[in-house]
Amino acid sequence: MDAPEAALPPAEAPVVRLSGTSMGTYWSVALIAPKGPAPLALRRGIVAILDRVVAVMSHWDRSSDLCRYNDSPRGWVPVDPSLCAVLSAALHLSANSGGAYDPAIGGLVDAWGFGPPGPVACPPPDDRIAALLSGPRWADIRVEEGRLWQPGCLRLDLSSIAKGYAVDCVARHLTDQGVVSYLVDIGGELRGWGIKHDATPWWVDLEPVTGRDGRPGGMLTRIALHGLSVATSGDSNRFMTGPDGRRLSHSLDPRTGWPVPDDLAAVTVLHEDCMMADALATALTVLGPEDGPGWAAARGIMALFVRRVGAGVVEIITPALAALAEEG
Repeated sequence: MDAPEAALPPAEAPVVRLSGTSMGTYWSVALIAPKGPAPLALRRGIVAILDRVVAVMSHWDRSSDLCRYNDSPRGWVPVDPSLCAVLSAALHLSANSGGAYDPAIGGLVDAWGFGPPGPVACPPPDDRIAALLSGPRWADIRVEEGRLWQPGCLRLDLSSIAKGYAVDCVARHLTDQGVVSYLVDIGGELRGWGIKHDATPWWVDLEPVTGRDGRPGGMLTRIALHGLSVATSGDSNRFMTGPDGRRLSHSLDPRTGWPVPDDLAAVTVLHEDCMMADALATALTVLGPEDGPGWAAARGIMALFVRRVGAGVVEIITPALAALAEEG
């Protein structure tokens, strides 16, 4: 659904900027609120929302609902309804992507050194990867109202969708509080609404990517966010180096148990919901530069693929994103 035309905010309503840390990263909000709570009250509300998401979905906080589920024996585990809702969306994407997206990837994430146990010196042995792949997977999870089925030894990891969900929650809270224009950013996952006093939208620049030679590549991409969210999956910040010296991404292919090849530097997705932009960026990264663009195009997904070719990069834009660019 297209966002309604943005209204010019009142001249007397200032731009307020709030920020902090949560979910292992930063958060920032720029907003214009002609009426409603004072900035301090708005900040308290945002912090409460983020604290709640952590308490339910963190795989680092041992007391979270998610960790309690991971540590539970086979059987039904009562959890917060929000965890059921997010996991249901994740499982739908798992089925739709043929398992390229998998929220039950926690064991593999830990084995590769990207989870709470911390970094590892070298890739896990093949027999450990095989054992993890032969265990329970996303299709073994069942979701009912307020509870999840634990098939035994299954470990969830929602780091590829929880930040996007948190962005959506903060955005809804701001709208409920009378904020007419805002930009929410949690660790690079963003959602914007409305325009600023000069009638310009909330513009965001995509982070530059690097080729195999370590130099930045690609064109500067600037996106206007009104009623849209943007999320990027890439290997610029989190990776390990394999025995052959090649970069091993923190994005794991749940079908093989190995990091995705370094052909893709980044995938950016625009979507109405940040939760889905977040998860889709991961799914498309796993699907890769060959299958990903076609899969996204067939579903009308707005996506930008930045592929490493030789020492440089090549950009692939889906038709839906190209159409949006033409409209802008």
